[in-house]
Amino acid sequence: MRRDNAYSVLLVSSNEKMTSSLSVFLSREDYGPVVTSESVSAARRLVSQRDFDIVIINTPLKDEIGINFAIEIADSSSCSVMLLVKADMFDEVSYKMQDCGVFTLAKPINSTVLGYSMKMMCSTRERLLRMEQKQKTFEEKLEEIKIVNRAKIILVENLSMSEEEAHKFIEKSAMNERKSKVFIAKKIISEYNKP
Repeated sequence: MRRDNAYSVLLVSSNEKMTSSLSVFLSREDYGPVVTSESVSAARRLVSQRDFDIVIINTPLKDEIGINFAIEIADSSSCSVMLLVKADMFDEVSYKMQDCGVFTLAKPINSTVLGYSMKMMCSTRERLLRMEQKQKTFEEKLEEIKIVNRAKIILVENLSMSEEEAHKFIEKSAMNERKSKVFIAKKIISEYNKP
């Protein structure tokens, strides 16, 4: 588990006893803040206001069962999602949730199983964060390539350079000014886009 800060948790449960026992379990140093909600509608508002590392949904809830909310959260965020369901529904629900990336546990749950499950949730969250960072890095690199290509087009159109000459011009300018190619490309773009 990461020690630099705790995992934020959204606990969605309309059962006060379950909320209380889960809150006590989650009060350890590895988790926090733990925010609670009694309904899906309130939980949706919370999720729209901030990011959570882990979302735990104890079914059923006041305004709906919570299964669709679990799928929605798993599809739209990089948080780990755990769904707690009655034992008689476990096989059917867990089969459906498996394809969505939602971890399902059958109730009642003992503290040992919950402890192991929370460690899995944290591991999953770390993996998702790494994937999110890789995607962000890829998107940044793609944007940099687009900017440099736009600058090359400007040089080709305005200074009658070949694409290779424009590329070398940007590279050489970057080395001479000790700046990045993107910095030089943005400078070229802004220079030629003056009104």
